[in-house]
Amino acid sequence: MRRFEPAVARDALLAWLVSVPVFLAACAVPDGGLFRAARFRDVHIYQGYAERLLHGDLPYRDVFVEYPPGAFAVFMPATAFGASHYNAAFKSLMALCGLATILLAALVLAELRARRGRLFVTVTLLALAPIALGPISLNTYDAWPALLTVLAVYLLLRGEDLLAAGALGLAVSAKVYPLVLVPLAGIYVWRRAGPRRLGAALAVFLVVAAAVVVPFAAYDLHGVASSFRSQAERGLQIESLGASLLLAADRLGLYDARVVETTGVAGRNLSGSLPDAVAVVTLVLEALAVVGVWVLYARVRDARARLPLAFAAAVAGFLAFTKVFSPQYLVWLVPLVVLAGSWFAVALTAVSLVLAQVWFFHYHALFRLAWPTWLLLVRDLLVLGVFLVLTGQLRRWKIRIPSRSKTSCHSGLPRSQASWTAVGRGANRSA
Repeated sequence: MRRFEPAVARDALLAWLVSVPVFLAACAVPDGGLFRAARFRDVHIYQGYAERLLHGDLPYRDVFVEYPPGAFAVFMPATAFGASHYNAAFKSLMALCGLATILLAALVLAELRARRGRLFVTVTLLALAPIALGPISLNTYDAWPALLTVLAVYLLLRGEDLLAAGALGLAVSAKVYPLVLVPLAGIYVWRRAGPRRLGAALAVFLVVAAAVVVPFAAYDLHGVASSFRSQAERGLQIESLGASLLLAADRLGLYDARVVETTGVAGRNLSGSLPDAVAVVTLVLEALAVVGVWVLYARVRDARARLPLAFAAAVAGFLAFTKVFSPQYLVWLVPLVVLAGSWFAVALTAVSLVLAQVWFFHYHALFRLAWPTWLLLVRDLLVLGVFLVLTGQLRRWKIRIPSRSKTSCHSGLPRSQASWTAVGRGANRSA
């Protein structure tokens, strides 16, 4: 474990303390925000699952649950305050997740020896994020896995590989998307501590994920499998990039789009052979995008300094080409993009958040294929732009292997050994 310098810790803590009142005020701004009774999005669904469990109905067996088992870690605590206060209690819990995420982000930058100015700007942006996110900031549980992914970044930078693996295992049990981050964490651990440590970390990851999922699967494996399968088999959701392109074609009279309501899992999809084909294509592109980030990260010179950037690029690639893109998924991206250090990517993300708010209260118009379709297309292209910006930045940090002549003259080591030494020790670190 790395030794933590008191001065660096004080700066991070001070920045976080300054951000706390700003964040709480920002949480109260959107409709359905903190201290407001209105509920939006999925809070009523979470409460229904939690109360059914309290009354003896087992999730996945007695009631279909569309979320992974790890989600119950944040569904259940709010029930302690009674049914009439579940909404406020759940929002408060998500606000606490947000505050913890900001603190961890400050600590990540402190670990990377970021300048004080960048530290305060970063926590300020994260503190103001609820205003850009709108009602989804506290009315979905996505702040929970987002917190766990930032926690994993911090623990990896601290040298706590096994705890980081546990955090990722817990995150995957709550939302599937952190799976795209596991290979990045594995690359980092391999390069920092070797294959044996990597094996131990993978074991911890699997044990923690299984510890959450297996108790539910033990009494109804089919029910748990059906929940995961229902998500995997969803069609081209109306807010995905592939769907937005088809909706734009519909508006231009080039295609006749048909929106259908899904069964089991809430949502609206495009139906037909062309949307089905586009869904397959986007899945292939999604896989290529994520694997491309893995490959780029495996080649970077300083794996430690570029870890937040790689995490952000992988999640951005996952979202850019996903076939299901609900607006709350951007909660996963916000803290990682801010930590990545690309202000252009931060600006693109901010605009995409604001655009998503525009049609939040006008989904009926989107389902009628009316004016929000153009804003949707712009939002999806902006997220694609975030991915391209982040991967472009990652490419600039690839390994440059010195020539044999230069290696022999200056280091006296074989070329492969000199290159590995530079990589393993994190040459040219910067925040």
